[in-house]
Amino acid sequence: MSSRKRSTLNRRDFLKGGTLAGAAFLATLVSRNNPSTLAAGEDVFSTFLPLIMQGTGGGGASAPLEVIALNRMAFGPRPGDIEAFRALGNSDEERLTAYVQQQLDPDSIDDSEFETRYAAAGFQTLHKSLEELFADHIVNNPYDENDEAFWDWYSLPIYELVDATILRAVYSRKQLSEVLADFWFNHFNVYLWQDQGGPLGVSYDRDALRANMFGNFRQMLEAVATHPTMLYYLNQNNSSDAGPNENYARELLELHTLGAENYLGVQDPTTVEKDENGIAIGYVDNDVYEVARCLTGWRVDDDTVDGGNTGRFLYYKPWHDRFNKFVLGRYIPADQPDMKDGHDVLDLLAHHPGTARFIARKLCRRFIADDPPDSIVQAAADTFLAYSDDPEQLKRVYETILLSPEFAHAWGQKIKRPLEATYAMLRALEADFTRVPEALPWVIYLMGQGLFSRRTPDGYPDTIPAWANTMSILYRWNLALALTENWLNEENGPTIHVDVRAQTPADLRTPAGLADFWIARLLGRPLPDVSRQAVVDFIARGEYGPDDELPEEDFDYWLNGMVQVVLMAPEFSLR
Repeated sequence: MSSRKRSTLNRRDFLKGGTLAGAAFLATLVSRNNPSTLAAGEDVFSTFLPLIMQGTGGGGASAPLEVIALNRMAFGPRPGDIEAFRALGNSDEERLTAYVQQQLDPDSIDDSEFETRYAAAGFQTLHKSLEELFADHIVNNPYDENDEAFWDWYSLPIYELVDATILRAVYSRKQLSEVLADFWFNHFNVYLWQDQGGPLGVSYDRDALRANMFGNFRQMLEAVATHPTMLYYLNQNNSSDAGPNENYARELLELHTLGAENYLGVQDPTTVEKDENGIAIGYVDNDVYEVARCLTGWRVDDDTVDGGNTGRFLYYKPWHDRFNKFVLGRYIPADQPDMKDGHDVLDLLAHHPGTARFIARKLCRRFIADDPPDSIVQAAADTFLAYSDDPEQLKRVYETILLSPEFAHAWGQKIKRPLEATYAMLRALEADFTRVPEALPWVIYLMGQGLFSRRTPDGYPDTIPAWANTMSILYRWNLALALTENWLNEENGPTIHVDVRAQTPADLRTPAGLADFWIARLLGRPLPDVSRQAVVDFIARGEYGPDDELPEEDFDYWLNGMVQVVLMAPEFSLR
């Protein structure tokens, strides 16, 4: 197995190029808004970032419903998606309802374009079961550990998962599925580039998360709790009655279910207020310790204790703390049947009103706003609890959120994070690829959101302040430049091909006509007048009027540059 090929991208040019084009555009925009504020050489980030932070992009905080839907339930529209959405009904309500129902039934969607590309990509590992991944890439790695090939083979499933995730996000018509897969991986975050169990992330993504994300939360919670990827990541594999490890237990409470918002600190657990069912309204430190005891013996069958070496989940009874526990005000007796202590904990957490509110708030934050209205958070939480034992519980929760007035009427209160911006650019530019060049995941990592690369269990943040910073925006601009100029390609390796000229109607040759076409194509809506004029002026470059025919000389260069500055505009970053 050879190392992945190096990109031919000149990194110095990459780091500089986007800044130059972006500065030219924003200098024009800023000077038009307030000519006195932009002195020669002033850093345009100081003006650009407030526009992002305000969530206005310099213009009004409104957008057509199809733009809202395709930037929230999807990773932005591809050419033809807006027209397809509009054809779903005779009113906004009809169209949104039809689109939501379509996306909530992914098996009904014809995904042949993605499937053709997926087959052509020639993935070697993504079909493998957990046991095969463990045996082939961990236990029986054919290379010497001191050989680079050892780590290439070990990491191959992760690299292929990265490629397949990008491929799905860009080409699959099951867009809500891809948005949700990203959400749930982030919620139950693991760092896949770890020394133990990394290749098993293919199974974690497929079998624990994707298999359950339209189903029941309690079922997904146990699938995560018993998956070797999570067991390794949070040290649950080492937790025994002789030394219970609190790592997974703490994150189970703080990140996966109740959330820090329901943490009541250090206090006597018997004094915590209880609800009408006798369950504590929140958790304290003692609950973390007791949950850790309940889960002792939950580990991986990996040849370190009696058993086999399959890589599967193993309940190892000799390591289980058999004595009584006290969790969330509920007494758990000693010597229960195998795994029942842990099952009781998962049952308590999955049915807790605090969990319902925490999960509902995170979903509403993803789909509506950084600070979603309490009305929709409570409505989603009520649905979560009402359908807590339903096999399609989560589907009902999504439906509550996506068909709400709060979803349809909110705009400009979210920005695309680096992954979302990358997918949106690839989709809007109708990029052509099957496997991705190594440079693309590298650039995404530089933007701050490398795939499966968040080391801490909290997952990547989903709020504007986390991403509206100089470096992340700079690399976002540079990506726009690299994609339109086809800079990310490898010699004799994977390529991403974008042909801006071929996608531009041949009869469009004026600055105004070109600007209006690409603004509509990339944003799905008009720009505010001042921003539109900045785009027109960019391609006219002071030499031509808005309705003048542009000459062939340097036409492609300036056309590409104009597309780049639209992608760099604050409006493109909104969702």
